[in-house]
Amino acid sequence: MDISELAQRVAQGERRAIARAITLVESGRDDHRAQAAELLAALGGARQALRIGLSGTPGVGKSTFIEAFGMLLTGQGLKVAVLAVDPSSTRSGGSILGDKTRMERLSRDPNAFIRPSPSQSHLGGVARRTREAVAIVEAAGFDVVLIETVGVGQSETMVAEMADVFMLLLAPAGGDELQGVKRGIMEIADLIVINKADGDLKPAATRTCADYSGALRLLRKRAQDPDEFPKAVMASALEGDGLDQVWGDVQALTDWRKTHGHFAKRRAAQAMHWFEAEVQHGVLSQLAKSSAVADQMTALRTAVQSGDIAASAAATQVLATFFAKTDS
Repeated sequence: MDISELAQRVAQGERRAIARAITLVESGRDDHRAQAAELLAALGGARQALRIGLSGTPGVGKSTFIEAFGMLLTGQGLKVAVLAVDPSSTRSGGSILGDKTRMERLSRDPNAFIRPSPSQSHLGGVARRTREAVAIVEAAGFDVVLIETVGVGQSETMVAEMADVFMLLLAPAGGDELQGVKRGIMEIADLIVINKADGDLKPAATRTCADYSGALRLLRKRAQDPDEFPKAVMASALEGDGLDQVWGDVQALTDWRKTHGHFAKRRAAQAMHWFEAEVQHGVLSQLAKSSAVADQMTALRTAVQSGDIAASAAATQVLATFFAKTDS
């Protein structure tokens, strides 16, 4: 594979090349990882897009919202990339939802690119190489990148470390729904969107929006945000209502952060986070491949299960063997 040629084709926005490049960075093969590093270096980081992370409870209508929101953006002349992280099948490891098939209109839009990727059982549900896929679509000239996570859980924390704005989608519900959302998720959400605010559900959506607006006021204000953020708003992806306001709020928050220097600081902190994460993953990967500790791990697993040794003591022995082998 000619990496320089692939990088050139990606920079020109060639869709096949973009798909091929993302497949390369998602691969776990050692030779592909080396090629992926070469590709990312060749692409550089001169082009940057607005990165928006989205998540929500099952049934909230994430795909419908993303399609409607994406169509709004492409209608304004923007190029939009959607990186939808599907849950992985435990048997085949492949995607099982098929987001692209649920966004038929957006998938046909020449200014949109949709890439469903299996989460590969990665902690939090966000594909490990999603951030590298973001770099690829940015290099290809896309203006906005929408990163959809698997669901509500640890994935929100992970997507917040690669997005400029994090959006949490919720459905109209009673007061009990408020108790079911963890405070940690509320604290990292920049914008809470009550979707399906239409028809018979509109009164419930109005109440839910008011409930969340009140809850957000009780949270400590974040120094990197203007007074009105984080905030809760209503929208109907089905009817298209409220999408303009959502996009206006995203732009207002982004502009404020850029003006006050918080945008650049956030990007720098994210880069440092993923650097440290890569080092940690690399160490764990080498540990798993080490023949020096394989037999010891097998023996110690049995000892830990039987209670003959504490888990912490067993881990210390394995690490001592691994680093002794590494130093030699």
